[in-house]
Amino acid sequence: MTSPLGRVLIIAGSDSGGGAGIQADIKAVTAMGGYAATAITAITVQNTLGVHGVYPLPLDLIEAQARAVLDDIGADAIKTGMLGATDVVERVAAILDSCDAPAVVDPVMIAKGGSPLLPDEAVQAVRTLMVPRAALLTPNAPEAEALTGLTVADLDGQRRAGAFLLGMGAGAVLMKGGHIAGDTVIDVLVTPSGETLLEGPRVETRHTHGTGCTLASACAAGLAKGLPLEVAVAEAWAYVAEAIRRAPGLGQGHGPLDHGWPLRDAR
Repeated sequence: MTSPLGRVLIIAGSDSGGGAGIQADIKAVTAMGGYAATAITAITVQNTLGVHGVYPLPLDLIEAQARAVLDDIGADAIKTGMLGATDVVERVAAILDSCDAPAVVDPVMIAKGGSPLLPDEAVQAVRTLMVPRAALLTPNAPEAEALTGLTVADLDGQRRAGAFLLGMGAGAVLMKGGHIAGDTVIDVLVTPSGETLLEGPRVETRHTHGTGCTLASACAAGLAKGLPLEVAVAEAWAYVAEAIRRAPGLGQGHGPLDHGWPLRDAR
């Protein structure tokens, strides 16, 4: 077996505003020292004020992008984001089965501004096809509620949902706490061997567009470099926390993070 090379294949949607989706994924993987390749599932018309249009790409084109990458460059980890429809979920699940790289699955359902990115009928496909294929699943509280039917309003709710998702077949679950009220934000990494709490003060800011995409991709970069899961998640969590603190303040709505801060600090 060859040593990990940090190669991440990202299967997700494009965000024209650059704050989330494929654009955020590429920035995060690069900043964390990995190499990003992509298979785009949909093109969105998007900025900090919201999603103004979604244009899905054909299934065969999505798969062709992924196969072209896997057959030549290869992947040490795969990150999935916005899939958008049941047939896309089914096709991506088949792609994951054809590759032995661990999958970081971000079950994207709703954009930061509230626009739905996954129809209700596709949620069941995510439950049955993506959750069991996830080496790491990264839901926020609303996504975990949709996947499990449980209420996730506090730390105990995060723990219950995380355990439930492990029971559904996920290898590990990073239960994000940004939607849960409180001065402290707590994310819980739940694994079959126990849990790890990642917590820090809440930053009062509207510039949090793309945090979920960024965190999942940063985790994937760590796994692609061969880091142990707990280390990869902790490094990704610290990266995103600082990216939020350094957000450049762009746009009139939910602005993007400062994805590139580690690269500038390294100069």
